Amino acid sequence: MIRFNAFQMNTVGHQSPGLWTHPRDRSHRYTDPDHWVELAQLLERGRFDGVFLADVLGVYDVYQGAADAALRHGVQVPLNDPLALVPLMAQVTQHLGFGVTCALTYEHPYPFARRISTLDHLTRGRIGWNIVTGYLDSAARNLGLPQQPAHDDRYDVADEYLEVVYKLWEHSWQDDAVVRDKARGVFTDPARVHPIRHRGEHYQVPGIHLCEPSPQRTPVLYQAGTSPRGKAFAARHAECVFVSGPSVAVVRKYVDGIRAALVAQGRPANDVLIYAQALVITGENEAAAKAKHAEYREHIDLEASLALLSGWTGVDFSRFAPDATVEYIDTEAGRSALASFNQADPSRVWTVQEAAQFIGLGGRGPVIVGDAVQVADELERWVDATGVDGFNLAYAVAHESMRDVVDHVVPELQKRGRYRREYAGGTLREQLFGRGPRLGADHIAKRLRLDAVPAAA
Repeated sequence: MIRFNAFQMNTVGHQSPGLWTHPRDRSHRYTDPDHWVELAQLLERGRFDGVFLADVLGVYDVYQGAADAALRHGVQVPLNDPLALVPLMAQVTQHLGFGVTCALTYEHPYPFARRISTLDHLTRGRIGWNIVTGYLDSAARNLGLPQQPAHDDRYDVADEYLEVVYKLWEHSWQDDAVVRDKARGVFTDPARVHPIRHRGEHYQVPGIHLCEPSPQRTPVLYQAGTSPRGKAFAARHAECVFVSGPSVAVVRKYVDGIRAALVAQGRPANDVLIYAQALVITGENEAAAKAKHAEYREHIDLEASLALLSGWTGVDFSRFAPDATVEYIDTEAGRSALASFNQADPSRVWTVQEAAQFIGLGGRGPVIVGDAVQVADELERWVDATGVDGFNLAYAVAHESMRDVVDHVVPELQKRGRYRREYAGGTLREQLFGRGPRLGADHIAKRLRLDAVPAAA
């Protein structure tokens, strides 16, 4: 079975810089609640697993050493908070999941745990968390740091951060702590609520979680790092992994690496769902799809693409000639973006111009163009050749790209028996894995123990 998420962001443009200028694009309506209501209803009609909401806490100011290009071309700025969209979209859907990106580097785990528990309650268990450590120095500077911490150091902090939120979500409140006994006047039994007494290198959290247990307790855990440290982190924590690469070879290498990392952690190789980024351009027939593709390409903004790529990688591509080759440079930003264009696929050498042109339409994933049959054939080929479980579908034109997938590709995949016709029901975790709403007993979160009660003075 092939699975879809919609790759979105609470901003204009997102993964197709420049396409906001297309006359049919509606991404400028990102501040309009109806924009998100319409999207949620469309995706649920298409039986998508969920909407995967990206986020950053800074601006793309690496290109030319300033934010001017990002501001001028609408490169993920202006940008609103993704979490605020979730109750809005949950209210008009019953099954659609919500994967929200939240950078743990810049927010204490205690208030974050409450925010996610609240969303899990309000969605009746349909919330997921894309665990990221951030990659923009601009975010670090605006949150009081001279620059972002080193790449691998951020993951060290992340391991402890996860330990704190796991203790809050999984171990602070027993399932039967809330008794709601009106006759006795007891809402919660204090004996069944436990302070976590966490004392770590980075965080001190002595008290209890503020929320009663939510349907899933812990949100579905997404992760998107494909560096060696990122893969190790995913193998330890993730239930779903998001990868991006321009070719089957690149994505296959990422998938194999993640599956191997899972085995090294003592988990089954198929213990996570892996989604690859892709953009589908389709229509009533092949000619219509190709015409649409050509039309979209006219709106690619190469400077906007380079501003985006510079922010992703920490490399100022304004310093390179268009025909210069993209070389791997070890930076403290997002390492997988550069790696996907060179060292992960040594059979191809990319120039700066080619990389900018490529990510200008759909980001770092493939662009699949054709009628419903051709697109379905290609999606099946990618799944069979790479071992991914599904796709995080970017859009070129909002909401036209998603509507075309729902109207044309989904019925074709359903006809082939490669796509579900109905939701299974239950929480997001139940929808994805066909098991209970909570983390499995063998997950690292379940194996944690609360710190011992200090001895009496």
